[in-house]
Amino acid sequence: MKIRKIRLFSSTSEKAINVSKIVEEEIKKTQFELSEDEFDLGIAIGGDGSFLRMIYESNYNKDTLYVGINAGTLGFAQDIRIDEISTFLNQLTEDNYDIEEVGIATIRVKRKEQESIFHCLNEIVIRDEELNVLEANIQIEGHTLENYAGDGILISTSFGSTAYNLSYGGSIVSNEIDSLQITPIAPLKSKSYQTLTNSLIIPSTKKVIMTPKNKNIILTIDGRNKKIDEIDKIIVSIDSHIKVIRKKDYSYIRKINDKFIK
Repeated sequence: MKIRKIRLFSSTSEKAINVSKIVEEEIKKTQFELSEDEFDLGIAIGGDGSFLRMIYESNYNKDTLYVGINAGTLGFAQDIRIDEISTFLNQLTEDNYDIEEVGIATIRVKRKEQESIFHCLNEIVIRDEELNVLEANIQIEGHTLENYAGDGILISTSFGSTAYNLSYGGSIVSNEIDSLQITPIAPLKSKSYQTLTNSLIIPSTKKVIMTPKNKNIILTIDGRNKKIDEIDKIIVSIDSHIKVIRKKDYSYIRKINDKFIK
């Protein structure tokens, strides 16, 4: 797609604000136009939180391109370094980039006759409202996986596998593999409870269906908490994708090495 209008999404840190000013000045030297309304490309400036906020505030628009400039700490979602800003904008001018489609998880929460729908780029965490033991039947495409008992369940996309999921011992999944990952949080394992203690990765064509015994639940969706009472069922699936710009020399393996090994 042809890029004409660009919108910047900056964090409130002093560093990110200063970088935003640099980006604005560099954009003025190009054919692109800064816009606060409709835009073809969203640029997040800051850390991973800035990237999540950009996608959320853009309503997970599948027709928009997204990219991040790292002005935060880890910045795993942010591909462009500060010293690459000018070069990157030149590459945009020349259409010299690749586009990667990234899966967005849809969460359907069913309560009696009502249904609430949410979306996430990284993950959803499901816990009891009072932080008691969560008990739930978990099914994949109508087949029971387990009757889970533990502190909670985390379901992540491939993109979110390196976020909260990784902290709980989940696996790193390349963005090229469209998937959902079910990761237990402090699962109970005893004569009374037989639950999986490792994460399970399933293809994006499958749905995860949870029926919790606990009816009052806290859902943490990309860091945003929602308390929902009288839940009957939670269904998680990959139903849509967003488009993320990648540099021509982008390497997921190199990124893993840079962010977690070096």
